Amino acid sequence: MGDLMMGLATEDARGRPIPGAAQSWALSPDGKTWTFHIRDHRWSDGVPVTAQDFVFAWRRLLDPKTAAPYAYNMWVVKNAEKISAGALPPSALGVSAPDDKTLVVQLEHPAAYLPELLMHQTAFPIPRHTVLKYGNAWSRPRNDVSNGAYKIGEWVPNDHVTLVKNPLFYDAAHVKIQTVRYFNTPDAQGALIRFRGHELDTQNPYPAAQIGWLRAHAPDTIKSVPYLGVDYIVANFRRKAFQDIRMREALSLAYNREAVAYKIRRVGERPAYNMIPPGVANYPNTASLDFKAMPYAARIEKARALMRAMGYGPQHHFHLVYATSTNPDQRRAAAAIQQMFAQIYIDMTISSVEIAQHLQRMQQHDFDIANAAWIADFNDASNFLDLLRTTADNNYGGYSNPQYDALMDKAQQTADLKERGRLMEQAEALALSQYAWLPCYFLLTMDIVQPWVKGWIPNIRGFNRTRWLSIEGRPQ
Repeated sequence: MGDLMMGLATEDARGRPIPGAAQSWALSPDGKTWTFHIRDHRWSDGVPVTAQDFVFAWRRLLDPKTAAPYAYNMWVVKNAEKISAGALPPSALGVSAPDDKTLVVQLEHPAAYLPELLMHQTAFPIPRHTVLKYGNAWSRPRNDVSNGAYKIGEWVPNDHVTLVKNPLFYDAAHVKIQTVRYFNTPDAQGALIRFRGHELDTQNPYPAAQIGWLRAHAPDTIKSVPYLGVDYIVANFRRKAFQDIRMREALSLAYNREAVAYKIRRVGERPAYNMIPPGVANYPNTASLDFKAMPYAARIEKARALMRAMGYGPQHHFHLVYATSTNPDQRRAAAAIQQMFAQIYIDMTISSVEIAQHLQRMQQHDFDIANAAWIADFNDASNFLDLLRTTADNNYGGYSNPQYDALMDKAQQTADLKERGRLMEQAEALALSQYAWLPCYFLLTMDIVQPWVKGWIPNIRGFNRTRWLSIEGRPQ
């Protein structure tokens, strides 16, 4: 998507926001009104990109009829949440186009992170002219048009997407790679074989089980750096057993973060005792689970005591199903978790399905406990903490706490960044005290890159758009 489309802001080679579809912008003194000046550029079919394309796209995103699961990402825009709830029409959205080259965006509250948010796909423009012409078929490959560095050349479902350079891209003169192919490769081990055979220039993710071989034989290809992401386990609050805080606490106590990070994955991730990764902007990041300093043996004893208090023990085990994807690394971790939970009278069945199906069952709350991960859409703690809002579509476990929601609402209305961070940390501490989720480890980027790929700069956002890359000296 980042190769095809360009939001008002886009990514530089280090993943930082720079002017994209907007060549410049201005901010009002109260921080709540942004005026964007649209760059002179065109869709790949030659039609000019206008401010109305953004108005049309954002209204469509937030219209309840669209049922976009990511609509909440744009609730920072004035009236957006009310529109999502059906309380206001899409026309009430705080975005307007005085002319083709000017977009005025009014916010519910100041948001210093807005340029980062505008790089996200939810904020991309939509070619209004093709939607009006083709209806719901506007995004099929034969009809799709783009305003980014590339356009769709070929799409073979479940195999690959071929993108070709967009000659109408405003900066096409500096785009060096003519064609890029993305391969759908669920088997990271199989992909590594192709990578070693020079069939692939880059791979993400590489199999964690092969980190030893990679370090020994291809260390220069590893581009792992700290990432704004976290791996976690979520319990389904809609199922009675997990409404008991003692059960959630027992699971969190029994999960051995150090063993998973250091002995199973061995890539370099840090064990997580909270949900906000290091490096998030304007956030104190001192909240943590209260047992962080407790030795693991003592955690197991406490977890067993909690299970016995709920009526479980050596003669009466609790049964649960752990939902995860077919990713080999996740399945290896699941087998270890199964043994960890067995220590506290829990018999765990592992249910692994393809990632798309796994995400769907989490959205539908069809699980006992499930493995999940979150990668920041923008560099702000709210992007993680919003996952626990009562109304969030990606609140997989169905956690609901009015006090938590109120803290997040207050934080979002607070202009002072230090006070805002403090309020969000209070919300995180509250969620951790209730074991609303089970943080596992903080992610690293999982890229391997061939030495002939030039311009690849590992970064905390994990953005490496093809427009900034080149190929020099690839073997024939």
